[in-house]
Amino acid sequence: MKLKQRVVLLAILLVIFIFTKVFLIDNLDTSAANREDQRAFHRMMAGLRVELTPKLDHTLQSPWEIAAQWVVPREVYPEETPELGAIMHAMATKKIIKADVGYKGTQLKALLILEGGQKVVFKPKRILGFRRAPLVVGRFVNLRTEIKPVATEQLLSTFLTAGNNTCFYGKCYYCRETEPACADGDMMEGSVTLWLPDVWPLQKHRHPWGRTYREGKLARWEYDESYCDAVKKTSPYDSGPRLLDIIDTAVFDYLIGNADRHHYESFQDDEGASMLILLDNAKSFGNPSLDERSILAPLYQCCIIRVSTWNRLNYLKNGVLKSALHSAMAHDPISPVLSEPHLDAMDQRLLSVLATVKQCTDQFGMDTVLVEDRMPLSHL
Repeated sequence: MKLKQRVVLLAILLVIFIFTKVFLIDNLDTSAANREDQRAFHRMMAGLRVELTPKLDHTLQSPWEIAAQWVVPREVYPEETPELGAIMHAMATKKIIKADVGYKGTQLKALLILEGGQKVVFKPKRILGFRRAPLVVGRFVNLRTEIKPVATEQLLSTFLTAGNNTCFYGKCYYCRETEPACADGDMMEGSVTLWLPDVWPLQKHRHPWGRTYREGKLARWEYDESYCDAVKKTSPYDSGPRLLDIIDTAVFDYLIGNADRHHYESFQDDEGASMLILLDNAKSFGNPSLDERSILAPLYQCCIIRVSTWNRLNYLKNGVLKSALHSAMAHDPISPVLSEPHLDAMDQRLLSVLATVKQCTDQFGMDTVLVEDRMPLSHL
C-alpha cells in the first residue's frame, strides 16, 4: 500500500475512532462499564414499587438487625434488598415505646424508640430516599395516643393545643412556641428515618462549598473561580472518592432544591474513604419555581463527575425521573408525598445538570470531565 493511501486510511480510522468514542459515551450502552450501569438502572426501575409488607424471609432476625447488617462504608443499604418492604413496614407501623426531643439542629424533629428498641427520627411532612441516606418512610402518628403517653417530660412540655389541633414545638435552633407543628386534630403526617447502628459512629465535616450565612459576606467559592483547585490540594479531597461524593451530593441537592448543605457527615476515622452520608435534607422541596444554580458550584467549578452518575442522569431524562419517583412513592403510607410541580421541577433541573456537564465537556473534553470511579461498595 502506498504511503499516501496508508495516511488516508489512518486518517479515516482516526476519525472513526474519535466518532465512535464520542458515540459510545453519548449513547451510554456500549462499554462494559456502561452496560453494567444500564443493567443496574433497569434493576432499580424494576424494583421501585416496594410494597410495605410484614413478611420477612429471615424469621430468626428482627427487621432492625437486618437493616443494621446492611451498612458498609460506601452504602447504607444494598442494591438488591428483598427485605426492604418488611423493614419499611416496621418503620411505619411498629409501636412507639418512647418519644423524646430530637437531636440538635435547625429543624423540628422528635426521637422515637420503636418496639424492638430501634431509634428513628420523626420529622413533620418531610421525606427523602437515597442509598447514601438512611431509610425513610412516611408515617401517620397520633400525637395524643401514640406520642404523649410515652413522651419524656422535656418533649411533653412543648405540647399545646391550637383550636382542635394537637401541636408541639420541640427543641431546635429555630423551634419557637409561637410556631409549633400542628396535627390535623391528633393525626400528624411526617417521615420516619432509620437511625444508623451505633457501631458506625459519625464524623461531622464543614462542607467546602458551605455558605457564610452572614449578610454581605461571601464564601470564597462565591468569588474565586479557581477555588476548586485549592480544594483539591486539601485532605480529604486530594485523593479518594470524597470530592466526587461532594459533586454527586451537589447534583442531588440541586434536584431537590436543598441549598443548606453547610456540613456533612461521614463514618468516623475513614480517612476520606467512606461515603458522604446524606442526613439532613430538611430544606428541600421548598419553592418548585426557584432554581438555585449556586448549589451546583462543586460541579461547574471542578468540572468532573462520575461516569456512573452521568450515565444515571442520562437514563432519567425525558420524563423518566418523574415516572420513577411516581413509582417509588406509590406504596408509601403518605403517598403521593410530592406535588406535581415539584416532580416537574426536578425533571427541568435534571436538564440543567446535563447542560452544565456538557459545558464542561465542551471546554475540557470528556476524558477529563467524566471520571471512572467504581470502587467496590461492600469493602475497602
